[in-house]
Amino acid sequence: MPSVDIGPFSIGDDAPLVLIAGPCVIESAEHALGMARAVKQAAEDAALPVIFKASFDKANRTSVGSYRGPGLKEGLAILAEVARQTGLPVLTDIHDVTQVAPTAEVCDVLQIPAFLCRQTDLLVEAGRSGRVINIKKGQFLAPWDMRFAADKVASTGNDRILLTERGSSFGYQNLVVDFRGLPTMRDLGYPVVLDVTHSLQLPGAQQGASGGQPQFIETLARAGVAAGADALFFEVHDFPETAKSDGANALRLDLLPALLEKLSSLSKLVRTW
Repeated sequence: MPSVDIGPFSIGDDAPLVLIAGPCVIESAEHALGMARAVKQAAEDAALPVIFKASFDKANRTSVGSYRGPGLKEGLAILAEVARQTGLPVLTDIHDVTQVAPTAEVCDVLQIPAFLCRQTDLLVEAGRSGRVINIKKGQFLAPWDMRFAADKVASTGNDRILLTERGSSFGYQNLVVDFRGLPTMRDLGYPVVLDVTHSLQLPGAQQGASGGQPQFIETLARAGVAAGADALFFEVHDFPETAKSDGANALRLDLLPALLEKLSSLSKLVRTW
């Protein structure tokens, strides 16, 4: 299976497990930089490559009054500074075609949110950027149908594509992960990512905001590594109870180092089978 190069490392094939982690949304320049440094240190201690993630805009918040982020211009300036000061590759969401070009100037990975994974114009424009494109599988989509989303990006000549599992709708306000989806999407010819923390959301379950089940983060992460995920995605926050977005399902920062040590060891075992 092809691998995708991002900065000094690769995702996929027999490459080491990769961590994608950071706060859901940029809350401030100081917070983003502090989180990036902490995530980098935890990943280095566990000998895992890492990509920092944070969104400049959360365009699909449940409530119109929810915090969305600093916006495109300020958010990209913050992400550029994070990349400059830490040396980490950076990932962020894009929501429409006008955001592609400026975001591609700053970020190594452009992420297509799950709700937008069938938006043809957005996928094609993202592909034209030449950046790595991480497509999140919609909660409504079968894993084998992700080939059509990938084809839209690949039609531009850009095959630097990641496919991300983030749970499937299972009744109202609940998501489940069907681990058959990881090898199914991997068989499409692209590395696969398990978005652990979003898979533990309870969408809209808190009266205009999403709830979550963070007590299952380690369980889901371990299962993802065992099932062959090429990368794991975590939303991490130093104080989830006061996070401005997705705190209910985020991993508490002080729990990250010990978890990564376990996952690193498990990943090395899995890759010898």
